[in-house]
Amino acid sequence: MTALVLRTVAETAAWVDSLRRSGRGLALVPTMGYLHEGHQSLIREGRRRADVVATSIFVNPTQFGPNEDLSRYPRDLEGDLAKCTSAGAEAVFAPVPEEMYPPDFQTHVEVGKVSQGLCGARRPGHFQGVATVVTKLLGLFKPQVALFGEKDYQQLQVIRALVRDLNLGVEVIGMPTVREPDGLALSSRNAYLSPEERRRALALSRGMAAAQALYARGTRDTASLVDAARRELAAADLREDYVEVVDATSLTSLSSVTPGQSARILVAAFAGKTRLIDNQPIGG
Repeated sequence: MTALVLRTVAETAAWVDSLRRSGRGLALVPTMGYLHEGHQSLIREGRRRADVVATSIFVNPTQFGPNEDLSRYPRDLEGDLAKCTSAGAEAVFAPVPEEMYPPDFQTHVEVGKVSQGLCGARRPGHFQGVATVVTKLLGLFKPQVALFGEKDYQQLQVIRALVRDLNLGVEVIGMPTVREPDGLALSSRNAYLSPEERRRALALSRGMAAAQALYARGTRDTASLVDAARRELAAADLREDYVEVVDATSLTSLSSVTPGQSARILVAAFAGKTRLIDNQPIGG
């Protein structure tokens, strides 16, 4: 049976209320659509953790900057509904922007430290938009579990912080990044890449692998780990946005990674005009 499509806040609230009266637990998978196997893996995991899975498909305008790709962000609602259904979602919330942000909308959610570096420093207002829309979705659906991919690692930490700090009572699950066989992280924005740009984009995963290999051979200072990743980006003629090794929870920059410490290398770079992000664990 095809997933139920919910278009308004009112009908979604009624559906959620009916679900709660039936005693069934709910998992939520928020997305911006143009779904791929990474999104479907979240839906399948949601089915494992709850009785019912709902997804949202909403290209959230408040997390795009004035010169970013809001107008051309890939969209395929019909295909997305088929993928949601095949992965096991029972309902899909697909509102128009005016439904989420009516003319008198005036409230925004801002998370502090974990949102300020990395993508937060390069995309002002981005994480305020993310935090606001996720708070709205969690308040509307009241799920027991919400699932997000680790590819957007800073986003995941921002969401964990807001759920903790606002006592939202939702279990936030981060799921491993799903990759192509050659190592490229799945992303809706991969659709922008030409064949040649896609080939060069593999330098992100190669660079992180080089840093991991250097760590495995005993290197602990992060400057050396970052340089190993940067060399791969430069060799592929990718324009670096940032390469940083940070604490896996607080996202504070590290000068070294001590044995047993949980750290992460995060990379952002441009292949042509397309900005790609990726990350991998270091140490731990």
